[in-house]
Amino acid sequence: MFYETARRDHGLPHDPFKAIVAPRPIGWISTVSADGRFNLAPYSFFNAVSSRPELVMFSSEGEKDSVTNIRATGEFVANYVSADMARLMNATSVDAPSGVSEFDYAGLKTEKSILVAPPRVAGILAALECRATQIFALTDLDGKPAGATMVVGQVVGVHIDERALRNGRFDPRIAHPVTRLGYRDFGGPDGYFEMIRPVWGGQSSTGT
Repeated sequence: MFYETARRDHGLPHDPFKAIVAPRPIGWISTVSADGRFNLAPYSFFNAVSSRPELVMFSSEGEKDSVTNIRATGEFVANYVSADMARLMNATSVDAPSGVSEFDYAGLKTEKSILVAPPRVAGILAALECRATQIFALTDLDGKPAGATMVVGQVVGVHIDERALRNGRFDPRIAHPVTRLGYRDFGGPDGYFEMIRPVWGGQSSTGT
């Protein structure tokens, strides 16, 4: 089959785009607002884009609290999502009202960062303390707004739990990373599994 993305005439029940561009690492982004409120949200459009200097990016479809907070403070933390944190990460994807702490909603504790103000998730195996270098709106071929904002940050500090180290290397066989696939699908050490994104008020999204 072939379809043009402008027409979206693929005839499938759900858009296959995100399932094709997969697996994707998950950026579990913690920020703090200008008035000191913590925010935590997962982004599946996340990756490293440079090693010297160490740069990472995430893209937010719609300018959510994460981007607003980074505009105000210039800082964020990318928390590592391992298999034991998958359900808690998914809980923080809830569409909570602005100002609600997803740390509290998911029952997560915080740990102080060293070089930036946003905290990291307590108990995770790795975290990247970042300062934003660029924040910009994405556009389409015609230069029209795409409705997404990309944040690029330079990693200024790295936390590693020594449990994840083997022979001097950060070992994914120990760290068990969770990746984002398409639809409701995720990848982990035991294969593929599904999680439904929670919706504020108790219902669930379709995961499309």
